Amino acid sequence: MSIVKNRIKNLTEAAQRIKKAALEKERIIIYGDSDADGVCSTVILQEAIKNLGGSVFSVMFPDRENDGYGVNKRALGLLKGKSPALFITLDLGIGNVAEVEELNAMGFEVIIIDHHEPLDKIPAASIVVDVKQPGDNAGFEYLCNAGLTFKLVEEMFHPAEALGEGGLGESLRNSLLELVALATISDMVPQIEDNKLFIERGLRSLQETYRPGLRAFFGMPDVGSVAAGGYMKIISYINTAESVDFMNDAFLLLTSHEVNRCRDLAEGLAGKSALKQQKIASISQEVERRIAKNPDDKIIFEGDPAWKLTLAGPVASIIAQKYQKPTFIYKKMDTESAGSVRSLREGENSVDAMALCKDLLITYGGHAKASGFRLKNEDLDQFKQRLGEYFIHLRK
Repeated sequence: MSIVKNRIKNLTEAAQRIKKAALEKERIIIYGDSDADGVCSTVILQEAIKNLGGSVFSVMFPDRENDGYGVNKRALGLLKGKSPALFITLDLGIGNVAEVEELNAMGFEVIIIDHHEPLDKIPAASIVVDVKQPGDNAGFEYLCNAGLTFKLVEEMFHPAEALGEGGLGESLRNSLLELVALATISDMVPQIEDNKLFIERGLRSLQETYRPGLRAFFGMPDVGSVAAGGYMKIISYINTAESVDFMNDAFLLLTSHEVNRCRDLAEGLAGKSALKQQKIASISQEVERRIAKNPDDKIIFEGDPAWKLTLAGPVASIIAQKYQKPTFIYKKMDTESAGSVRSLREGENSVDAMALCKDLLITYGGHAKASGFRLKNEDLDQFKQRLGEYFIHLRK
């Protein structure tokens, strides 16, 4: 069902290596991002590995609030003694140059599956699959990570899978496409070409899903049917889950076969989602009060020690959409600040903007329209000044 184009760079090599690890019962560790795209990607790859007869030794999701985005120091500490193993990153990793070096030194074989924009240097992983990396001219830059992972799985089941419907089997294919559809909509990537097909087929299958975790949502009165847009509520609830001790409730929900446990997890996420929306609204109102004092500023750059880092992205999305300005929302901690960026206008690339400030930044990265950053508090003012100058010049 996929659009046939050139092969994604290194996709075949990654598929063959993961398939080999599954068939030969090697130790496999999956490290996925904590949002819907990362969680769905992890479920997709784990289920593919299991269907090939392998198993996943460990699944990990970073706690963005306490440990930061991507492969972080606490994760590296917990991974000591777990090599040799095949370590696969999903929806992150392309910016973890130093961390991949450390993983290599620890004896891990690293495969990166990511769709974010590379920075100055590609990590020295064994295999890197990233539709935006130099030398990848296949034309799949529009994929979210779950879509990319689905293509990886197609390749794992059959070398020529993109040419037909074999390999995966109809039931497994549809079950995975339900997750791809939810992730694709959640990540707000263009609904074109393969993405359009993924959404159409995934949502069609979702109406009669066999996955207990998704069926649990449809038993809730506020979700409604797929046709009535109930999938948007599901996406919201999945994105509400936060990682604690490198585990994520949305992952547990989507992989559980126990109906009562799924119901409890779904209801828990729904409750957290309602509270989350209240907090997002409160922070957004505070940001708007601050904006009113400086209405002529070319960018919106606001932070506070009381704001949760995990809410910075949703707040930035709301503010950027309303004011049509590049928006930087951050949590100010004791010595550092970390935040999310939204820049919605065509021709504006938030990652490029921050690249010009990289000497101030501890880390940064993401998509052109949605990204993140971390820096020392002493550099906040200079960061804001440079960003303002960049976007003033860009909009002239």
